[in-house]
Amino acid sequence: MTGAGAPIVVAPGTVGLDDFARVLSGASVTLDPSYWPRVEAAAEIVAKAAHADTPVYGINTGFGKLASKRIPPDRTALLQRNLIVSHCCGVGPVTPEPIVRLMMALKIVSLGRGASGVRREVIEQLQAMLAQRVYPLVPQQGSVGASGDLAPLAHMTAVMIGEGQAIVDGKTVSGREALAAAGLAPLTLGPKEGLALINGTQFSAAYAIAGVLRAHRLARAALVTGALAVDAAMASTAPFRPEIQQLRGHAGQIAAAATLTALLDGSDIRLSHLEGDERVQDPYCLRCQPQVAGAALDLIAQAARTLVVEANAVTDNPLVLIETGEIVSGGNFHAEPVAFVADAVALALSEIGAISERRIATLVDPALNFGLPPFLTPDPGINSGFMIAEVTAAALYAENKQRALPCSIDSTPTSANQEDHVSMAAHAARRLSDMADNLAAILGIELLVAAQGITLRAPHMTSKPLVAVIATLRGQVPALGADRYMAGDLAKAAALIEADALPAAALSTLSTDPFPRLGSRLC
Repeated sequence: MTGAGAPIVVAPGTVGLDDFARVLSGASVTLDPSYWPRVEAAAEIVAKAAHADTPVYGINTGFGKLASKRIPPDRTALLQRNLIVSHCCGVGPVTPEPIVRLMMALKIVSLGRGASGVRREVIEQLQAMLAQRVYPLVPQQGSVGASGDLAPLAHMTAVMIGEGQAIVDGKTVSGREALAAAGLAPLTLGPKEGLALINGTQFSAAYAIAGVLRAHRLARAALVTGALAVDAAMASTAPFRPEIQQLRGHAGQIAAAATLTALLDGSDIRLSHLEGDERVQDPYCLRCQPQVAGAALDLIAQAARTLVVEANAVTDNPLVLIETGEIVSGGNFHAEPVAFVADAVALALSEIGAISERRIATLVDPALNFGLPPFLTPDPGINSGFMIAEVTAAALYAENKQRALPCSIDSTPTSANQEDHVSMAAHAARRLSDMADNLAAILGIELLVAAQGITLRAPHMTSKPLVAVIATLRGQVPALGADRYMAGDLAKAAALIEADALPAAALSTLSTDPFPRLGSRLC
């Protein structure tokens, strides 16, 4: 078992998207030492409350509907242990390790604010597990995003106390074995510590952050495939003029149009039909790219801002106010902000795929593609070309459209109606992964189709940035002549999309970067 290298030092309240991206890629984290005094002060307040006569929820009482049950000090450790194992009720597929890693890091950030009342040892246990790559086995299903992501976070916490299961070097072992292999001992939880660990939105937020980062990468790729489609269809670039975008004023639209303009600048295909083209306007899928892609970019940016706030927040209950010495019950665990933004990102993923699918359909249709052969095969009839690749794109878009229905409005009361309104944030965030998979495949198909269309426009050439993009594709997938086994081509194209290879290829020919960026830190 190897360490994760130098960790990121996190200062809760200031951690940004770049840091979370690094955690998803394998980095561990440690708390900025200046936060330890707050952590320790809050833990002292909780320790006093645990031995006091006054009932304080979750410290010397039961939980949820059982809050009226008093728990004596000598049974606190058993109370916290039972809370964890009883809440390990997750089912379904195993959460991917990058998401588990980010969930653990987010919990460190939240606890590090010094309002949860946990001892320093609790945070240090999480830090050590991350550093030694001890990743709890966390089933994906079981959270409704209400009193926190209870089941997923319980599975995470179980390993900290030597229960449950973990993934170590790709193998599933017991929690106790995983800790032993890392040279760690099981933690005995003190008052409120189990509750602090399983209350919170870190599971939902981890999935949502990963979804936002991926959605932004795919939106960048869609600008490249959309630009390729414009030249393949011999469409007009006039709709991308900055004056049009400025008259509307949306930042995403302005940025998307500027990117499309930069990518298409210098295209010989564009120059070849400036005069004598009888078409007055192009279909919306080509002409309205700034409006659709820009709106998606704006949604993604807003979601990112909300998630950076959430990732730096304290989301358990009750909270310790060290300035006044109070312990106050609230509802920060309710994941409505995460659910809302995950629903918004789902809309963006769906619509980016929707307009891409329409561009694919336009390019393979001889009635719409301005002189290209049917399905872009040089010898139609005996060959089907990209006929069924377009059908696959339509099937994937249909799946994404179905998945884009909002999760946040689907409240189901739980816990004997104590938790009577829930966010469904975990559902909202988890589905972004599958939707992103589908969108990457759709954009990969557009990449293949649009590159084929541009090839068929020879001797006219596209712009230098798009020539570089096509060269990158051709390093993996040759142009389509006679029909061949297509599934491998689609997989390779989707992999290029996922790897952010298209913007990188275009940028190799450009003096400035025209692609929209995602803000990293709190506004």
